[in-house]
Amino acid sequence: MRVVFMGTPEFAVLPLECLIGSKYNVVAVYTPPDRPSGRGRSLRASPVKRVALARGLPVFQPTSLKPNTAVNELAGVSPDVIVVAAYGQLLPAAILSLPRYGCINLHPSLLPHFRGASPVAAAILAGAEFTGVSIMLMDKGMDTGPVLAQAQIPVAAKDTTGSLMAKLSRLASQLLLEVLPSWLRGELSPRPQNEAEASYCPRIAKSDGEIDWQLPVVEIWRRGRAFSPWPGCYTRWRGKQLKIIESLPLLGGGESKPGQVVALMGKEAGFGIGTGEGILGVLRVQMAGRQVVLAADFVRGQPQFIGAQLPSS
Repeated sequence: MRVVFMGTPEFAVLPLECLIGSKYNVVAVYTPPDRPSGRGRSLRASPVKRVALARGLPVFQPTSLKPNTAVNELAGVSPDVIVVAAYGQLLPAAILSLPRYGCINLHPSLLPHFRGASPVAAAILAGAEFTGVSIMLMDKGMDTGPVLAQAQIPVAAKDTTGSLMAKLSRLASQLLLEVLPSWLRGELSPRPQNEAEASYCPRIAKSDGEIDWQLPVVEIWRRGRAFSPWPGCYTRWRGKQLKIIESLPLLGGGESKPGQVVALMGKEAGFGIGTGEGILGVLRVQMAGRQVVLAADFVRGQPQFIGAQLPSS
């Protein structure tokens, strides 16, 4: 059974390693071209590429899968099935029809909910109590294909996109190893998605991380978790970016105004910030160019921060 794997981020690494470890014949790995990263803007390979090279697998990095050259190149690999995990590109019809067992996608949501580019962050933003993984047979739409199997896990109060993505990667790997043999043996019937329940989530932009203190505290708290590790949630003080690394929502705002920094007596948080409804208790922060510190330590070093008025986005 000749398997082609397509993926990019850390979420896709464990599924790839599980396929290799389970003796599937992974004949090629597709991942995007290396991208500039860091202050020096040097080219950096994707996590999937680094694992593939370490395992001695052939790696292909086309900028697009639409040209005939890309289709012919993939056809030359003769895949029986293509497994996709957060690859970042829609597969054209010419590729979808190549493998005899189709193209299978590992999507980190309970489809049809949260189709699109940022399903894990979207689940946190929506306050979902559960999320999960869907394994679907791909068609020409964005995450619209029929579902082969699903599995779910609870969303913990401290989960960030980073921590939840790691959990979902493990879940996706386990589910893939259960589903793939059954699919190849013809034992599964794909189940169409309910379009009436479908929802989409857009790609997150760096500017989404700037905090609007007029929002309710629960929404700001969820955004802080959803945008961790990227782009982070931040505000500004004295012309510099101040990231809110960890926080918790506190009900009741008292006399504090949205964006006003207040002292918190006998609280777990180092300080609080007023919002449109409630106070955001801040646990850890990071000034631009500095290390992450406890909020209590930050206030001890910057006592004038208490009472400051922070801008809204």
